[in-house]
Amino acid sequence: MPKQEPKSEPKQELSPLREALLTLLADGQFHSGEQLGEQLAVSRAAVSKHVQAIKALGLEVYSVSGKGYRLAVPLQLLDQHRLSRELAPQRVELIPVIGSTNQHWLAQLNQLNNGDICVAECQTAGRGRRGRNWVSPFGGQLIMSMYWRLEQGMAAAMGLSLVVGIAVVESLEAQGFSGVQLKWPNDLYVNGRKLAGILVEMSGTAGGPCQLVVGLGLNLLLPSSEQARINQPFAELAELGEINDRNGLVIALSQHLQHCLSIFEAHGIRAFREQWNQLDYFNGKPVRILMGEQVIQGTARGIDEQGALLLELADGKIKRFLGGEVSLRGEDTAPSAERRAPSST
Repeated sequence: MPKQEPKSEPKQELSPLREALLTLLADGQFHSGEQLGEQLAVSRAAVSKHVQAIKALGLEVYSVSGKGYRLAVPLQLLDQHRLSRELAPQRVELIPVIGSTNQHWLAQLNQLNNGDICVAECQTAGRGRRGRNWVSPFGGQLIMSMYWRLEQGMAAAMGLSLVVGIAVVESLEAQGFSGVQLKWPNDLYVNGRKLAGILVEMSGTAGGPCQLVVGLGLNLLLPSSEQARINQPFAELAELGEINDRNGLVIALSQHLQHCLSIFEAHGIRAFREQWNQLDYFNGKPVRILMGEQVIQGTARGIDEQGALLLELADGKIKRFLGGEVSLRGEDTAPSAERRAPSST
């Protein structure tokens, strides 16, 4: 049977007028409806209509009589020209509002080269491990998908999400954000709360190369209205320091991720094992492993050279777990209390 290519995401739109409105409001200052209308060449009523539309993207916009409109938090918009210039020769595609960056790249696998990235300000159909949903307010996160081709095939991709986690932590530390840890197999934590999710999707045939799309969703600063939609403890990068340059963050993450993927391609997960174990939030802690209805308790002991989770049982024996339907929880989290976390792209 011929292989089916992933369907492209329905195109999401942010009209040029609404993009221009966001650019004007990005400074976080008040702008009167009259001034905005003049600058955009529309009526004050049209300005009000477009403000409501951008609110639907998860942005908080204050409207005060006699003052006008302003964003609750100043917005650093991503810059296509700067990203393309500083990341050349890799391809950079910026789509302000998209269904899923991963899905968009999966539909273009044969047109991509290693390191090509798709970034977005907002996702409307982001998904994570086991199909979970992603809360994605406009400009509140770093949303990125990177393409990579492994000539060694699908088996060589084992442990890749762990390496991506290390690359993100290292890149954040280099930008002055310290204190981020990892949760097996694809989450980043700050003080026991989820900061980011990783979703690796692949395409390939037995004996052939493997094409990968590596998705990352990283909480930066979420509007209070959107925080209420997240029903799991979460963290924001803004807790660890001021975010002065979102574009610089994308550039640094992209460059370091390429570096780590090149090492992974040559040496596999074993080259990162010690480092991952040092960053493992649960290492040495009592945990539960959920496999369907089965719950296995023990003490987390990091990963082995294949990236499998190691669990020390009550009798002292070590049991290994690979991905799939395995779910890791802290000992104080009952299986029935599992909540939907914001995950990746």
